[in-house]
Amino acid sequence: MTTGGDVDVKTVFAGALFAVCVVACGAPPSPAPDPDRGRAATIVFVHGAWGGGWQFHKVEPLLEQIGYTVYRPTLTGLGERVHLANPEIDLSTHIEDIVKVFEFEDLSDVVLVGHSYGGMVITGVADRVPQRIAQLVYFEALVPIDGESCVDLVGDRLERMAVAGGRGGEPWQLVPLWVEEGESPPVDVPQPEKTFTESIELGDLEAAAIPTTFLLTVEAGQRIDDFDVFAARARSRGWPVITMEGGHNPQWFQPESFVDVLREIVDAGP
Repeated sequence: MTTGGDVDVKTVFAGALFAVCVVACGAPPSPAPDPDRGRAATIVFVHGAWGGGWQFHKVEPLLEQIGYTVYRPTLTGLGERVHLANPEIDLSTHIEDIVKVFEFEDLSDVVLVGHSYGGMVITGVADRVPQRIAQLVYFEALVPIDGESCVDLVGDRLERMAVAGGRGGEPWQLVPLWVEEGESPPVDVPQPEKTFTESIELGDLEAAAIPTTFLLTVEAGQRIDDFDVFAARARSRGWPVITMEGGHNPQWFQPESFVDVLREIVDAGP
């Protein structure tokens, strides 16, 4: 100890000895890597209609614990960006949202995961920046071909799930029917109609060569799912189709199981 202005000679000597050891012996070795950690990968999630990046906040820490870097951006006009909603937001806007994440975060070798409507978006992103993508995962997602829109693929289902305008929404918004008025965030919000009606434009042949997997969820006791038709389209392209038991949003209700399945897909590699 020191008293007043006195210096503890033992403390100074010990500190000097440690400094000499660091110089002579080098810094302490880093911990050995955990052999059970997953392949170092960057995962970008693209959420579904009416949703937001918040839908993946339960799986983000689970994936980071096993070594992955996670991005979960929110598309313009949705989630915490709902205040930016306007009639001109379309599918191209949402594709551009994710392309800009790639560019400004300088991402490469990415596993790009699209959920539900997010399948439309990741298809467009892959067409724009195929060289930055290592794998695509269509997770209970739409699988469009050139010239198709969301309405082309699931128009009748959209009519059952949402209404244009009303319930506090504008005429140019589709309002999800399951959201009760006055619910507090996080919650699904109205989505600009043009995101559903704009047709996708594709043309980059390099995008077709990206290794791709389709992840289908099927409720316990059920044999089919609403996204079976897109799983069939995936099979016709030669993509692996992985099935897990669960609802349409396991990332929210079964995060651990979802992470286990996703990790298997990512670790399998291209």
